[in-house]
Formats: sequence, structure tokens, C-alpha cells
Amino acid sequence: MIEQKRKALLGLLADFQAQGAAQEDQRKQIIALVSNAERCAWRDNFVPGHITGSAWIVNQKRDRALLLHHGKLNRWLQPGGHADGEFDLASVAFREASEETGLRSIALARPTIFDIDIHSIPARKDEPEHLHFDVRFLFTADDAEPLVMSEESRDVQWVLLSQLTVLTREESVLRMARAM
Repeated sequence: MIEQKRKALLGLLADFQAQGAAQEDQRKQIIALVSNAERCAWRDNFVPGHITGSAWIVNQKRDRALLLHHGKLNRWLQPGGHADGEFDLASVAFREASEETGLRSIALARPTIFDIDIHSIPARKDEPEHLHFDVRFLFTADDAEPLVMSEESRDVQWVLLSQLTVLTREESVLRMARAM
């Protein structure tokens, strides 16, 4: 079952259309990791890192995105997190988004990969610096539904796409906004 899910993820990655040479290089790196690292879906795979799943959540009008202020990283980011052995990263993204925002109206907008990004996670406690090979999916949700902040976040809020740069200069977040 795990190998079938790994193959399905590799199929999604093969179909993903990268936005430029740098992202194409990242796509190839993620494919290599998923193909060659047996434990790539576990958070204790630190060399070079592990896969994660994230949710780019927009409202029905697609003019607002949901961001959270990540407590450990001190940055405004999309919800997401560790795969914990799961290769169905759309499910991982859904689980993490639900836990981190409290939203019940979250729905997968399309079953294909929306964006990818490889980024460094700083060392802390017993974890060395490592990479997150992040696979992102597009979701929609009701922006009138009350939000619940998790213990991992300092804040969570809907942000107009046109005002995103007020909160963040993270290129990978801005890239997802431009793709809307």
C-alpha cells in the first residue's frame, strides 16, 4: 500500500509543471528523494530532509488566502506539516490545515500539485538543520467560518492577495498568490 502511494506521488510530481528553471530543479530533487530515500516521508529523515504537505487555502472568490504566523519559524506561511510516513500529501495538507486553523469547510480544489518548494529548517533541540521538500495543494474554504489558532501558531488570518506583501516577503508564498 505504501509503495502504491509513493508511486502515485511520483506520478503527480512527474505531471507538475514547474514555474521556471529553479523550480524545475526542485521538482527533480523531490522526485529523486521520493524515489531513492526509503524514509523520505518520516520527520527523522534529516539527510537531506523529508517531504511535507502544505495547503494553499483560498476563499470562494479566490481573492483571499489563509496564512498563519508560524511560532517556531516566526514567519507568515500557509498551513502544512510533516507527512509522518504518509505519501498522500494532499491528505497530509488537509489534516494539517484542519488542525492548524480549525476550519471544517476546507475542500480540495483540484487533485494535482499546486506548487512545490524546498526550504531549509533551522536546527533546534535534537534536530539538525535539514530541508523540507514541500508539496502544496490548492484548497478552498469559507472565509466567514470562525478560525481557531493552534498552539503552533501566533496568529491565523485571511489576507487579501493584493495585500499579502504587508505580512510576508516569502517568495514561495508570493509565487502561490501570483498563480491564482
